Amino acid sequence: MKISLDHDSPLPLYVQIEEQLRKAIRSADYKNGKKLPNEVDLSKQLGVSRSTLRQAINKMVYEGLLIRRKGVGTVVANTAITSKANNWMSFTQEMRALGITVKNYELYIGWVKPTEELCTFFDIGPDTKVMKLERLRGNEERPFVYFISYFNPRIGLTGNEDFSRPLYDILENEHNTIAKLSKEEISAMTADALLAQKLELKVGDPILKRKRYVYDPGSRPIEWNVGYYGADSFVYTIESTRDI
Repeated sequence: MKISLDHDSPLPLYVQIEEQLRKAIRSADYKNGKKLPNEVDLSKQLGVSRSTLRQAINKMVYEGLLIRRKGVGTVVANTAITSKANNWMSFTQEMRALGITVKNYELYIGWVKPTEELCTFFDIGPDTKVMKLERLRGNEERPFVYFISYFNPRIGLTGNEDFSRPLYDILENEHNTIAKLSKEEISAMTADALLAQKLELKVGDPILKRKRYVYDPGSRPIEWNVGYYGADSFVYTIESTRDI
């Protein structure tokens, strides 16, 4: 894999790596499923740390362009058709647009050791604790969504913030962190005992699971979020414009 970096460029090295990786995996040399050079060799070749290299690769992994496989390495994902929506909104903004006043039924803040998935997403070690925010939210009548968020330690959250306020306002106004890019995955599942109790459902009732990966303007990950919605309270609408 031929990648050359300009170490004197104002463009961050991980951004340069990401741009060239995107070009490389579209070439005939890197067809679907082909393995990339291992990170140790590639970082030596480029003269960068593995942390810098991973910052570029992690974003492409979470976009579904690359796949990490244990015992194999990083491979190019099979080409898939995806739909992207612009101008995504926070939950509070979504509810405000619908004329719904948000009520917080439960709010819990704690510090936990990250899972392997979180270590990969935030590019941190397994002993670096991350802040976990749990919120049970809904309207005046009942709760209908249970959120769990984890935040990049780099942001500097203390846990003393007033999380009854809009989350992204807090990140921007108190920690100079702007949420710019969101990638979402939505899937169906059934309620287990915990989710049924929180969302006032029956065990086995349908639930929509909505995972959101949030990045700042520099494409650095800031939040890993999953929301569980009662299926009768959430409709996901995508509006797309066709180029003509």
